[in-house]
Order: sequence, then C-alpha cells, then structure tokens
Amino acid sequence: MPMALNGEVSTRILDHIVHLTPPGTLEESVAAFRKLGFKVTPGGTHADGLTANALIVFLDGTYLELLHFTRAPPPSSTHPWAHKQPGWIDYASLGNAGTPSIADTINARADAHSVKGARYVKEVRGGRKREDGRVLEWLISAPERDGARGRLPFFCGDLTPREWRVPLEPRSNAEHPNTAQGIAHVKLLAATNELDAYAKQLTTVLGVPPVESTPAKVVWELEQQPSHRDTARTPTRLILSEPNDEEEEEHLRTRDAGMYELGVVVEDRNREGIARTPYGRVVSKLA
Repeated sequence: MPMALNGEVSTRILDHIVHLTPPGTLEESVAAFRKLGFKVTPGGTHADGLTANALIVFLDGTYLELLHFTRAPPPSSTHPWAHKQPGWIDYASLGNAGTPSIADTINARADAHSVKGARYVKEVRGGRKREDGRVLEWLISAPERDGARGRLPFFCGDLTPREWRVPLEPRSNAEHPNTAQGIAHVKLLAATNELDAYAKQLTTVLGVPPVESTPAKVVWELEQQPSHRDTARTPTRLILSEPNDEEEEEHLRTRDAGMYELGVVVEDRNREGIARTPYGRVVSKLA
C-alpha cells in the first residue's frame, strides 16, 4: 500500500465507482454501457447474496462497478445502498489489509483538526464469489455518519490478490471500443451553504489540501493506482461544486449531496462529449 510523504498510509487513490440500477436489471445495465462503447467483464455475487455486479476495468487500474440488488430490499434494510436512487451512488478509494488502519488514520486527522462528519468505522470483512467460483475477500471501512455514503469515499482493501477483483489481464479486458483509458474526474454536487464544511471533510479524508479552491468549486488531485497499465497522464481529479445549471440544480433537489458525474479519458477525439446511461452522466474527454 503506498505511503504519503508524511509517512501516513495514502488515502487518495481512487479504486472504483459504483453505478446502481433497479433490482433485477443488471443485464440491461450491461447492455446500456456496451452501447456507450465500454467493454463489460463478468463480476459475481456478493457474500450476502443481496447484490451482484459486472465490471468495466480501465488501464489506469480503476473500474466501474455495475451493481443491482438481486431482489428488492425491504424498507427496513440497513444495507448502505438499499435506499439509493439509481445512478452513480458511491465511490471507493483503495484500502489495505488492515495495517495501518485506514479508519484510525482518518479519525486521527479529524480529531486533530476538529472536523465533524469525517470519522470512519473500523474495517469489516466483505467478499464476492466470481462467476468462475473464485472467492474474493476484502476489508471495507466506511464513513461513520448516517447518510455519508456517496458523499465521502468508502475504502476497499484486498485480502486476496487485487487482480482477482480487478481483472486487468488479459489486457483486452481493458480495451474499449470507445477508446476509454481511465477516469478523468469524479464530480460531486453540494448546496452552496454546505460546500465549505463538505470540503473540510474531504480534505480530512484525502489527507491533502485542494489544488483549487473557490467559493463555488474545490478540486483535489488523486494518486495513480499502483496497478495501472497505462503511461503517466494528468492525475484524476475529485471535483466538489455547487450546481452550475438547471440540470445540476434539479439533480440536487431530488438527491442528497454527493456524486453526480463521471469523467472518462478517451484517445479518440470523435468520442469526446456527454453521454448518459439511463441513470447516470458520463463526460468523455481527451487526455
């Protein structure tokens, strides 16, 4: 696990993005992303049996998780995604096998700077069974505060080899008809009056100050995935912004603050532009 310059474990390496569709619609989601020019690889069913996924892996070592519930969760469900609306619902940073504790690292920062709403629960085990029968295991650490999933990243640290979870080999798994190479940015939306507090929480979690900060937008640069297969390029950016147009205002009116848009790096200029899954927004741009 990479370490930051100050000797701490790094907490700003993007791992994956979660896209949710309604229960029982994983095949439709796969078809929609293939129509956008992404190659989709098989995933599997999570250990609790409640959710299953398919994957879109990139040469930069990150991936998109196309997720659905295998059956509709009951209203009383405590699953963190049970009551999320379809679309981009969450994002994960790379964790570790438990030492040093990601949760302890972030909580120490939050305590040192008196930042509220940025504490994490201790790591818990999770897993998934692949379609080929191989069982994957990992540790998850998530924000402690109710409602913080999707606002702040959760952390996923592998107990089994990461290449089992993220199949970057053969290389053809990450070769997409739309020439996508990796994630350019993740855009979060928040109301103007909560932007400052939200930015402080993210700075605490990431462990570095933003590279850009105005009253309307705050931007951080993320570290490259250690498992990347591509050459060095502009770092992935995490963008926190107030709404800039009617579409963004409407999005924020109907959902909690958090993830709104995914930016993807493409090689083909003709693939630049804005596209939509039935539930999410994707912006493709040249490196």
